[in-house]
Amino acid sequence: MANFAIVGVAGYIAPRHLKAIADTGNKVVAAYDRFDSVGRLDASFPDCEFFTEQEQFEAWIDRAKGTGNQVDWLVVCTPNHTHIPYCRYGLKNGMDVICEKPAALHVSEIDEIARLEKETGHKVYNILQLRLHDSIAALKERIDNGPAGRRYNVELTYITSRGKWYYASWKGDNHKSGGIATNIGVHFYDMLQWIFGPVKENTVNISAFDRVAGRLELEKASVKYFLSINGDCLPPDAVQGEKRTYRTLNIDGDEFEFSRGFTELHTKSYEKILGGEGFRISESRNCIEIVETIRKAAPAGLTEGCHPLAYGPMARHPFGWDDVKY
Repeated sequence: MANFAIVGVAGYIAPRHLKAIADTGNKVVAAYDRFDSVGRLDASFPDCEFFTEQEQFEAWIDRAKGTGNQVDWLVVCTPNHTHIPYCRYGLKNGMDVICEKPAALHVSEIDEIARLEKETGHKVYNILQLRLHDSIAALKERIDNGPAGRRYNVELTYITSRGKWYYASWKGDNHKSGGIATNIGVHFYDMLQWIFGPVKENTVNISAFDRVAGRLELEKASVKYFLSINGDCLPPDAVQGEKRTYRTLNIDGDEFEFSRGFTELHTKSYEKILGGEGFRISESRNCIEIVETIRKAAPAGLTEGCHPLAYGPMARHPFGWDDVKY
């Protein structure tokens, strides 16, 4: 049984990590969050030490060294811009680290952590759970075994409606979240480059507070993508079905279905990591490079071959901020 500490335990993604730790027969001995709505700990780890002050959390970690409560693993579920500082802290304090995506906001940070891994002898693993989805793994195998030189036409659409709270939170601050492409899309970009190969060209058509659209030329595919958190972008069939999230991946005119099979992917990720087969932080470098390029790019506008939804009307920021770029 390994001892885990978790930072960001009150956040949205933390319950999946808590379940995975319990499912793999391990124990959370300490948790930290600025917010104290953490009753979720009672389900599996009622004896877990909990702190709302980082200094107290770190002091407990220090005191636990060399005891039966010494922390083996640090789990990072905090806002995106804090991932690398916590990874750095874990490595320097004798822990291996499991970090939620995105592992970083900048490629240079990935390289920094890779160097620190060598110095400390400890490792950072990233949650790239779509690679463990049965349908997606089968698709990769099919593409890998397909005709040499064949290129595919791919269209990715992902709309996940968010309310005004989103823009007031850290997620609405590009400096903290990395923007739409990073915050809701990084795992899709990782999936695409994992299946269809490295990026040859990365073109952004529209980049705004609530959407991003562009084109990726990969080794084996040309990909049009549209990502948005604005429910007004939902297609009519999604609205009529009273759905607030719409996700589709079209490959050469055929829809690829992968909307099911997500419930146990964090547990599967932990099983791989604890078995020495997890995805190291260096494996997230390509997708971080994709989203960093998107974030820094000057949008090309509505060029020929855009994703169809890119032509929709642009929205005003709900708080009146005019940061639309197109």
